[in-house]
Amino acid sequence: MRIGLYFDFRNPEPWRRPWQDHYARTLEWIDEAERLGIDSIWVTEHHFFDDGYLPQPLTMAAAIAARTHRVRIGTAVVLAPLRPAVQIAEEAAIVDLISGGRLVLGLGAGYVKPEFEAYGADLAQRFDTTDARIVEVRRLLDEGGVTPPPVQRPFPIWAGYLGPIGARRAGRLGVGLLSPNPKLLEPYQQGLKEGGHDPGLARMGGVLSLMAADDPEQAFERVLPHLAHQLNSYRRANATTSGKQPRDLTPDDLRGGAGSGPLRPLQVLTAAGVAQQIRELTVGLPVEEVYLWASIAGMPDDLVQRNIELVSTEVRAALA
Repeated sequence: MRIGLYFDFRNPEPWRRPWQDHYARTLEWIDEAERLGIDSIWVTEHHFFDDGYLPQPLTMAAAIAARTHRVRIGTAVVLAPLRPAVQIAEEAAIVDLISGGRLVLGLGAGYVKPEFEAYGADLAQRFDTTDARIVEVRRLLDEGGVTPPPVQRPFPIWAGYLGPIGARRAGRLGVGLLSPNPKLLEPYQQGLKEGGHDPGLARMGGVLSLMAADDPEQAFERVLPHLAHQLNSYRRANATTSGKQPRDLTPDDLRGGAGSGPLRPLQVLTAAGVAQQIRELTVGLPVEEVYLWASIAGMPDDLVQRNIELVSTEVRAALA
């Protein structure tokens, strides 16, 4: 199992540093993670978040590719309905060339109404559109439909679907499922059968809400305001689509283990505890890779640094 780190490049106002410094520091952390042995770096996408959530993951993936040498670089996810298939395929091919064949392309449907409005995309059709994008992007990358072509053929494409219906969709398409949720294995394998694919080829991966620290209790208390910001921003984004305004989670809510939607409550553990949780959460699943948050919404640098060190060394070694 490969172990990765997940970066969303948030820079919230209460803890904000100059944007140029923030990006430079985050890229330095990525360099350090590679040096320490991490297997992969993952980036993601949202638009118009007031904390500057990364809006262009393939642009950032190209920057990471240019300064790293070994780590796999994944997108979790590119919002497929917002872009034409040919744009996604061309950008992915360039990143793959720059990286020497290290890109893992995760595509997802999205859910935030203003993002779709800004791009002129149809929110109601987002799942069908994502399915179509996956099919077309794979064809373009695997069959010489873009120039220059990527290094990797067949190209590693994953679907970032979170529910059972989405898991069946991923299976029918014959791509990896970017979720380590054990409840999705059965519908995913069912979809593989329906699509004429061998269920034995199932592959899963995704984010786990775990963080490593030397003193987990103290670290969790320090992370709480940042975790509240992270979860509340997702809840507000979801409200733009659902129309239901959520109550903001408080630190007390989070001490009680509250999460948000598909996100599990964050666990801050020792390196040994993180490794054990990964084992328990993935037992019996065809999980190829998991990735953990490198930083939670601008949390203190010393916690980020130590989390990266522990995950890249002790956690990874324990699971090797």
